[in-house]
Amino acid sequence: MKAFEYARAGNLHQAIAAQGTGNAAVIAGGTEILNWMRLGIAEPDRLVDLAGLEGFDRIVQEGDHLRVGALATLNAVGEHPLVVQHARALAQACLAAASAQVRNRATLGGNVLQKPRCAYFRAEAPLPWGCNKRKPGSGCAARHGINERHAIFGWTEDCVAVQPSDPAVALACLDAELEVTGPEGARAIRMTEFYLTQEEAAEQGDGAGHETRLKPGEVIASYRIPLGAKAGSAYIKVRERESYEYALVSAAASVEMAEKRIAAARVALGSVAQRPWRLPQAEHALIGQGLEADQLAPIIERAMADARPLDHNAYKVAMARNAAVRAILAAGGRS
Repeated sequence: MKAFEYARAGNLHQAIAAQGTGNAAVIAGGTEILNWMRLGIAEPDRLVDLAGLEGFDRIVQEGDHLRVGALATLNAVGEHPLVVQHARALAQACLAAASAQVRNRATLGGNVLQKPRCAYFRAEAPLPWGCNKRKPGSGCAARHGINERHAIFGWTEDCVAVQPSDPAVALACLDAELEVTGPEGARAIRMTEFYLTQEEAAEQGDGAGHETRLKPGEVIASYRIPLGAKAGSAYIKVRERESYEYALVSAAASVEMAEKRIAAARVALGSVAQRPWRLPQAEHALIGQGLEADQLAPIIERAMADARPLDHNAYKVAMARNAAVRAILAAGGRS
Protein backbone atom coordinates (compact mmCIF):
# COMPACT_ATOMS: atom_id res chain seq x y z
CA MET A 1 0.00 0.00 0.00
CA LYS A 2 1.46 3.32 -1.00
CA ALA A 3 1.92 6.21 1.47
CA PHE A 4 -0.93 8.72 1.73
CA GLU A 5 -1.92 11.86 3.63
CA TYR A 6 -4.78 11.84 6.13
CA ALA A 7 -7.18 14.72 6.80
CA ARG A 8 -10.09 14.71 9.26
CA ALA A 9 -12.97 16.95 8.20
CA GLY A 10 -14.83 18.91 10.87
CA ASN A 11 -17.67 19.97 8.60
CA LEU A 12 -18.98 19.38 5.09
CA HIS A 13 -17.16 22.40 3.66
CA GLN A 14 -13.86 21.08 4.98
CA ALA A 15 -14.62 17.62 3.59
CA ILE A 16 -15.07 19.07 0.11
CA ALA A 17 -12.11 21.46 0.30
CA ALA A 18 -9.76 18.81 1.70
CA GLN A 19 -10.24 16.67 -1.40
CA GLY A 20 -8.82 19.47 -3.55
CA THR A 21 -8.21 18.74 -7.20
CA GLY A 22 -5.79 15.87 -6.73
CA ASN A 23 -6.11 12.15 -6.21
CA ALA A 24 -8.16 12.08 -2.99
CA ALA A 25 -10.71 9.67 -1.54
CA VAL A 26 -13.11 9.85 1.39
CA ILE A 27 -13.37 7.39 4.27
CA ALA A 28 -16.19 6.89 6.78
CA GLY A 29 -16.52 3.36 8.18
CA GLY A 30 -13.55 2.20 6.12
CA THR A 31 -14.97 -1.21 5.23
CA GLU A 32 -14.68 -0.54 1.48
CA ILE A 33 -11.90 1.95 0.77
CA LEU A 34 -9.34 0.06 2.87
CA ASN A 35 -10.03 -3.08 0.84
CA TRP A 36 -9.57 -1.12 -2.38
CA MET A 37 -6.23 0.19 -1.17
CA ARG A 38 -5.07 -3.25 -0.05
CA LEU A 39 -5.90 -4.77 -3.45
CA GLY A 40 -4.51 -1.91 -5.50
CA ILE A 41 -7.91 -0.89 -6.86
CA ALA A 42 -7.46 2.60 -5.40
CA GLU A 43 -4.24 4.43 -4.60
CA PRO A 44 -5.26 7.85 -3.20
CA ASP A 45 -2.71 10.46 -2.29
CA ARG A 46 -5.00 11.69 0.50
CA LEU A 47 -7.78 10.16 2.61
CA VAL A 48 -10.41 12.59 3.92
CA ASP A 49 -12.17 11.24 7.01
CA LEU A 50 -15.88 12.09 7.21
CA ALA A 51 -16.61 10.20 10.43
CA GLY A 52 -16.53 13.35 12.59
CA LEU A 53 -19.26 15.24 10.73
CA GLU A 54 -21.97 15.99 13.28
CA GLY A 55 -25.59 15.30 12.42
CA PHE A 56 -24.89 13.29 9.29
CA ASP A 57 -26.01 10.08 10.97
CA ARG A 58 -29.49 11.35 11.87
CA ILE A 59 -32.66 9.55 10.79
CA VAL A 60 -35.72 11.80 10.92
CA GLN A 61 -39.15 12.23 9.37
CA GLU A 62 -39.62 15.53 7.55
CA GLY A 63 -43.20 15.93 6.38
CA ASP A 64 -43.91 13.28 3.76
CA HIS A 65 -40.27 12.18 3.50
CA LEU A 66 -37.83 10.17 5.57
CA ARG A 67 -34.30 11.58 5.72
CA VAL A 68 -31.45 9.16 6.44
CA GLY A 69 -27.97 10.59 6.99
CA ALA A 70 -25.18 9.09 4.92
CA LEU A 71 -23.07 8.41 8.03
CA ALA A 72 -25.77 6.28 9.67
CA THR A 73 -24.45 2.73 10.03
CA LEU A 74 -26.24 -0.19 8.41
CA ASN A 75 -27.28 -1.58 11.79
CA ALA A 76 -28.59 1.83 12.90
CA VAL A 77 -30.66 2.16 9.72
CA GLY A 78 -31.90 -1.43 9.83
CA GLU A 79 -33.05 -1.18 13.45
CA HIS A 80 -34.48 2.36 13.44
CA PRO A 81 -38.25 2.42 14.15
CA LEU A 82 -38.96 5.02 11.44
CA VAL A 83 -37.19 2.95 8.79
CA VAL A 84 -38.86 -0.27 9.91
CA GLN A 85 -42.27 1.44 9.83
CA HIS A 86 -42.00 3.43 6.61
CA ALA A 87 -39.26 1.76 4.54
CA ARG A 88 -39.13 -1.86 5.65
CA ALA A 89 -37.33 -2.97 2.50
CA LEU A 90 -34.43 -0.69 3.38
CA ALA A 91 -34.32 -1.97 6.96
CA GLN A 92 -34.29 -5.58 5.73
CA ALA A 93 -31.64 -4.84 3.09
CA CYS A 94 -29.32 -3.18 5.61
CA LEU A 95 -29.60 -6.08 8.05
CA ALA A 96 -29.02 -8.61 5.25
CA ALA A 97 -25.66 -7.04 4.37
CA ALA A 98 -22.29 -8.41 5.54
CA SER A 99 -22.04 -9.37 9.24
CA ALA A 100 -23.17 -7.66 12.44
CA GLN A 101 -19.62 -6.51 13.13
CA VAL A 102 -19.23 -4.94 9.68
CA ARG A 103 -22.72 -3.38 9.88
CA ASN A 104 -21.68 -1.62 13.08
CA ARG A 105 -18.97 0.21 11.09
CA ALA A 106 -20.21 0.38 7.51
CA THR A 107 -22.23 3.48 6.62
CA LEU A 108 -25.16 3.78 4.25
CA GLY A 109 -23.21 6.37 2.27
CA GLY A 110 -20.24 4.08 1.81
CA ASN A 111 -22.26 0.95 1.11
CA VAL A 112 -23.88 2.30 -2.06
CA LEU A 113 -20.42 3.32 -3.29
CA GLN A 114 -19.13 -0.24 -3.31
CA LYS A 115 -17.11 -1.16 -6.35
CA PRO A 116 -18.74 -3.72 -8.66
CA ARG A 117 -18.47 -7.34 -7.65
CA CYS A 118 -16.18 -9.47 -9.81
CA ALA A 119 -13.49 -11.84 -8.60
CA TYR A 120 -11.27 -10.94 -11.55
CA PHE A 121 -11.55 -7.24 -10.67
CA ARG A 122 -11.25 -7.60 -6.89
CA ALA A 123 -8.02 -9.62 -6.96
CA GLU A 124 -4.75 -8.39 -5.49
CA ALA A 125 -2.43 -6.56 -7.88
CA PRO A 126 -0.64 -7.28 -10.12
CA LEU A 127 -3.37 -9.10 -12.03
CA PRO A 128 -2.39 -12.11 -14.16
CA TRP A 129 -5.43 -11.54 -16.43
CA GLY A 130 -7.14 -8.73 -18.27
CA CYS A 131 -9.57 -6.39 -16.48
CA ASN A 132 -10.68 -3.22 -18.21
CA LYS A 133 -11.64 -1.62 -14.89
CA ARG A 134 -8.12 -2.07 -13.55
CA LYS A 135 -6.24 -1.57 -16.82
CA PRO A 136 -8.29 -0.08 -19.68
CA GLY A 137 -7.88 -2.00 -22.90
CA SER A 138 -6.60 -5.18 -21.26
CA GLY A 139 -9.85 -7.12 -21.81
CA CYS A 140 -12.48 -8.68 -19.57
CA ALA A 141 -11.45 -12.07 -18.18
CA ALA A 142 -14.96 -12.68 -16.82
CA ARG A 143 -16.69 -12.29 -20.19
CA HIS A 144 -15.85 -15.86 -21.20
CA GLY A 145 -14.49 -17.02 -17.85
CA ILE A 146 -16.11 -17.93 -14.54
CA ASN A 147 -19.13 -15.63 -14.72
CA GLU A 148 -21.96 -17.35 -12.87
CA ARG A 149 -22.27 -14.36 -10.46
CA HIS A 150 -22.16 -11.69 -13.15
CA ALA A 151 -24.62 -9.48 -15.02
CA ILE A 152 -27.63 -10.46 -17.11
CA PHE A 153 -28.64 -6.85 -17.93
CA GLY A 154 -26.74 -3.84 -19.23
CA TRP A 155 -23.33 -5.45 -19.74
CA THR A 156 -20.90 -4.93 -22.58
CA GLU A 157 -18.02 -6.93 -24.00
CA ASP A 158 -15.74 -4.71 -21.89
CA CYS A 159 -17.28 -5.52 -18.48
CA VAL A 160 -19.89 -7.87 -17.02
CA ALA A 161 -19.57 -7.04 -13.29
CA VAL A 162 -22.52 -6.30 -10.97
CA GLN A 163 -23.19 -3.75 -8.23
CA PRO A 164 -23.50 -5.75 -4.98
CA SER A 165 -25.06 -3.20 -2.59
CA ASP A 166 -28.17 -4.50 -0.79
CA PRO A 167 -29.47 -1.09 0.42
CA ALA A 168 -29.09 0.36 -3.09
CA VAL A 169 -31.72 -2.07 -4.41
CA ALA A 170 -34.19 -1.08 -1.69
CA LEU A 171 -33.48 2.63 -2.16
CA ALA A 172 -34.05 2.34 -5.93
CA CYS A 173 -37.34 0.54 -5.34
CA LEU A 174 -38.45 3.20 -2.82
CA ASP A 175 -37.77 6.06 -5.28
CA ALA A 176 -35.18 7.55 -2.94
CA GLU A 177 -32.99 10.52 -3.81
CA LEU A 178 -29.38 11.06 -2.80
CA GLU A 179 -28.55 14.56 -1.61
CA VAL A 180 -24.94 15.28 -2.57
CA THR A 181 -22.73 18.31 -2.06
CA GLY A 182 -19.57 19.28 -3.89
CA PRO A 183 -17.51 22.19 -5.17
CA GLU A 184 -20.44 23.34 -7.34
CA GLY A 185 -22.97 23.19 -4.49
CA ALA A 186 -25.76 20.80 -3.52
CA ARG A 187 -27.92 18.71 -5.83
CA ALA A 188 -30.19 15.67 -5.75
CA ILE A 189 -29.76 12.45 -7.75
CA ARG A 190 -32.49 9.87 -8.06
CA MET A 191 -31.29 6.49 -6.87
CA THR A 192 -32.59 4.93 -10.07
CA GLU A 193 -30.21 7.21 -12.02
CA PHE A 194 -27.22 7.20 -9.66
CA TYR A 195 -25.37 4.25 -11.21
CA LEU A 196 -24.24 3.85 -14.79
CA THR A 197 -24.58 0.52 -16.50
CA GLN A 198 -21.59 -0.58 -18.55
CA GLU A 199 -23.58 0.38 -21.66
CA GLU A 200 -24.26 3.89 -20.33
CA ALA A 201 -20.64 4.39 -19.24
CA ALA A 202 -19.48 3.38 -22.72
CA GLU A 203 -21.92 5.85 -24.33
CA GLN A 204 -20.47 8.66 -22.20
CA GLY A 205 -16.95 7.73 -23.16
CA ASP A 206 -16.05 6.44 -19.69
CA GLY A 207 -15.73 2.83 -20.82
CA ALA A 208 -15.82 0.34 -17.97
CA GLY A 209 -14.06 2.61 -15.49
CA HIS A 210 -16.89 4.79 -14.19
CA GLU A 211 -19.86 3.55 -12.14
CA THR A 212 -21.82 6.50 -10.70
CA ARG A 213 -22.92 10.04 -11.56
CA LEU A 214 -20.96 11.60 -8.69
CA LYS A 215 -18.73 14.45 -9.82
CA PRO A 216 -15.17 14.98 -8.49
CA GLY A 217 -15.21 16.26 -4.92
CA GLU A 218 -18.86 15.45 -4.26
CA VAL A 219 -19.92 13.58 -1.12
CA ILE A 220 -23.24 12.00 -0.23
CA ALA A 221 -24.91 13.89 2.63
CA SER A 222 -28.22 12.06 3.03
CA TYR A 223 -31.07 10.13 1.41
CA ARG A 224 -34.67 11.33 1.05
CA ILE A 225 -37.29 8.60 0.85
CA PRO A 226 -40.92 9.48 0.03
CA LEU A 227 -43.38 7.98 2.45
CA GLY A 228 -46.17 5.88 0.99
CA ALA A 229 -48.86 5.92 3.65
CA LYS A 230 -50.54 2.76 2.39
CA ALA A 231 -47.58 1.01 0.80
CA GLY A 232 -45.70 -1.91 2.28
CA SER A 233 -42.27 -2.97 1.13
CA ALA A 234 -39.95 -5.96 1.38
CA TYR A 235 -36.45 -7.09 0.39
CA ILE A 236 -35.52 -10.65 -0.58
CA LYS A 237 -31.87 -11.74 -0.80
CA VAL A 238 -30.87 -15.08 -2.30
CA ARG A 239 -27.36 -16.17 -1.31
CA GLU A 240 -25.34 -19.29 -0.72
CA ARG A 241 -25.24 -18.81 3.05
CA GLU A 242 -27.18 -16.64 5.48
CA SER A 243 -24.28 -14.66 6.93
CA TYR A 244 -21.61 -12.50 5.34
CA GLU A 245 -22.38 -13.31 1.74
CA TYR A 246 -23.17 -11.25 -1.33
CA ALA A 247 -26.43 -11.86 -3.16
CA LEU A 248 -26.65 -14.19 -6.11
CA VAL A 249 -29.77 -12.18 -6.89
CA SER A 250 -32.01 -9.96 -4.79
CA ALA A 251 -35.31 -8.14 -5.19
CA ALA A 252 -37.10 -5.27 -3.49
CA ALA A 253 -40.77 -4.45 -3.91
CA SER A 254 -43.14 -1.73 -2.74
CA VAL A 255 -46.84 -2.55 -2.97
CA GLU A 256 -50.00 -0.59 -2.23
CA MET A 257 -53.14 -2.69 -1.93
CA ALA A 258 -56.78 -1.71 -2.46
CA GLU A 259 -59.62 -4.21 -2.04
CA LYS A 260 -57.19 -7.14 -2.16
CA ARG A 261 -55.76 -5.95 -5.48
CA ILE A 262 -52.48 -4.24 -6.27
CA ALA A 263 -53.13 -0.51 -6.69
CA ALA A 264 -49.47 0.50 -7.19
CA ALA A 265 -46.17 -1.36 -7.27
CA ARG A 266 -42.45 -0.81 -7.70
CA VAL A 267 -39.93 -3.62 -8.23
CA ALA A 268 -36.13 -3.58 -8.39
CA LEU A 269 -33.66 -6.43 -8.88
CA GLY A 270 -30.14 -6.60 -7.44
CA SER A 271 -26.90 -8.35 -8.46
CA VAL A 272 -28.08 -8.57 -12.06
CA ALA A 273 -26.41 -5.42 -13.46
CA GLN A 274 -24.06 -2.61 -12.50
CA ARG A 275 -27.06 -0.86 -10.96
CA PRO A 276 -30.35 -1.88 -9.30
CA TRP A 277 -32.60 -2.96 -12.15
CA ARG A 278 -36.15 -1.57 -12.03
CA LEU A 279 -38.92 -3.36 -13.93
CA PRO A 280 -41.27 -0.56 -15.12
CA GLN A 281 -43.16 -2.85 -17.49
CA ALA A 282 -44.01 -5.17 -14.62
CA GLU A 283 -44.89 -2.28 -12.30
CA HIS A 284 -47.59 -1.16 -14.74
CA ALA A 285 -48.86 -4.68 -15.46
CA LEU A 286 -49.14 -5.56 -11.76
CA ILE A 287 -51.88 -2.99 -11.16
CA GLY A 288 -55.18 -4.76 -10.59
CA GLN A 289 -53.61 -8.15 -9.91
CA GLY A 290 -54.23 -10.22 -6.81
CA LEU A 291 -51.48 -11.54 -4.58
CA GLU A 292 -51.17 -14.94 -6.24
CA ALA A 293 -47.74 -16.24 -7.23
CA ASP A 294 -49.01 -17.94 -10.39
CA GLN A 295 -50.44 -14.59 -11.58
CA LEU A 296 -47.37 -12.56 -10.67
CA ALA A 297 -44.63 -14.81 -12.09
CA PRO A 298 -45.62 -14.46 -15.80
CA ILE A 299 -45.74 -10.66 -15.43
CA ILE A 300 -42.23 -10.53 -14.02
CA GLU A 301 -40.98 -13.00 -16.61
CA ARG A 302 -42.30 -10.87 -19.49
CA ALA A 303 -40.66 -7.78 -17.97
CA MET A 304 -37.34 -9.62 -17.92
CA ALA A 305 -37.50 -10.67 -21.58
CA ASP A 306 -34.48 -8.51 -22.45
CA ALA A 307 -32.17 -10.35 -20.02
CA ARG A 308 -28.94 -11.50 -21.68
CA PRO A 309 -27.39 -14.31 -19.61
CA LEU A 310 -23.71 -15.09 -19.94
CA ASP A 311 -22.22 -18.55 -20.42
CA HIS A 312 -22.73 -19.67 -16.82
CA ASN A 313 -25.47 -17.53 -15.22
CA ALA A 314 -28.73 -18.31 -17.03
CA TYR A 315 -30.04 -19.53 -13.65
CA LYS A 316 -30.25 -15.88 -12.58
CA VAL A 317 -33.23 -15.24 -14.83
CA ALA A 318 -35.50 -17.71 -13.03
CA MET A 319 -33.97 -16.94 -9.63
CA ALA A 320 -34.51 -13.19 -10.02
CA ARG A 321 -38.07 -13.74 -11.22
CA ASN A 322 -38.86 -15.89 -8.18
CA ALA A 323 -37.19 -13.43 -5.80
CA ALA A 324 -39.27 -10.60 -7.26
CA VAL A 325 -42.49 -12.59 -6.81
CA ARG A 326 -41.56 -13.35 -3.18
CA ALA A 327 -40.80 -9.67 -2.56
CA ILE A 328 -44.15 -8.57 -4.04
CA LEU A 329 -46.06 -11.09 -1.94
CA ALA A 330 -44.23 -10.04 1.22
CA ALA A 331 -44.69 -6.32 0.48
CA GLY A 332 -48.40 -6.92 -0.09
CA GLY A 333 -48.76 -8.64 3.26
CA ARG A 334 -48.57 -12.32 2.32
CA SER A 335 -45.94 -14.56 3.87
